[in-house]
Amino acid sequence: MTAGPRLTADPPDGRELGARLRDRDLSAAPAVLNLVENRGDAAREQTNELLASIAPSQLGGEAPAKIIGVTGPPGVGKSTLLSRLVAQWRLRGRSVAVLTVDPSSRRSGGALLGDRARIERDPADSAVFIRSTAAGDRLGGLAPATRAAATALAVAFDTVVIETVGVGQSETEVADVADTVAVVVQPGSGDVLQFLKSGIMEIPDVLVVTKADLGQAATRAVSDLNAALRSLGSTATEVLAVSSIAPPSGISELVDALDRHRAALALADRRVRSRRMHALAEFVAEHGERGLRALGGRRAAERWLADQDPGADVTSLERALERRAAG
Repeated sequence: MTAGPRLTADPPDGRELGARLRDRDLSAAPAVLNLVENRGDAAREQTNELLASIAPSQLGGEAPAKIIGVTGPPGVGKSTLLSRLVAQWRLRGRSVAVLTVDPSSRRSGGALLGDRARIERDPADSAVFIRSTAAGDRLGGLAPATRAAATALAVAFDTVVIETVGVGQSETEVADVADTVAVVVQPGSGDVLQFLKSGIMEIPDVLVVTKADLGQAATRAVSDLNAALRSLGSTATEVLAVSSIAPPSGISELVDALDRHRAALALADRRVRSRRMHALAEFVAEHGERGLRALGGRRAAERWLADQDPGADVTSLERALERRAAG
């Protein structure tokens, strides 16, 4: 177990880090994570500088990376699947950053950091970056630092993955950040039934059934999920079965499905919503439920944000929320 960041030195310069990311300097990733995870006042100011320096107005458009959310119940095989996906992306010449969101220890506040160790990678491959981050005080939720990290790394990397445990707020929150959300379920274990009951069928862009090597059980799970999607009138969500054990199967097809979703996406609209939800998450992290009540509640805040300038960056939106709450 590792504790959360306790940085006392002056934080790195946010604008300098932003320039390195714009130059696609992948070696900037550790410093970026150290900065955004440091919640001290000086570090937060530099994080704001970083985000301002990589806003679409500075980039000439949206950051190029594919931002992919991967979520599912504990023990479903997400880390093994990610090992295969990272290998496949590297075969296609893509750089990859993986942010695994671990449940926080109630005692120390630190992340349990198990997933990073389970994801296989070549330690000599500088085009792969994997970091575990603590979820904070919300079971399964995303810390504001994860949102900031994904936004920043999307400027330099080809693919950014956010992996969460599929409990609490993780499904809806990762959908606010990612361009494409893959929900992973396991056949023959009750995961599919729980998923159908959970009311989140609108969240996944791709549904992944693991352990295709189980044969009939996996085929039945795919059939059940397709039937559930049809009953909801959803025809856009793809359902695929994969096996991560050697020799793996379905991994290349899954990457193709993720690419297809991204290619058909109204990316600018998705990213605008992501920035607005990021600003709201930062506001709530700073001001808590009292601040949210001053805005009239979460739904009222989201409606208000929907009317703001689509070109506004995260920091500008957060400050606008603070003015509205104070006024």
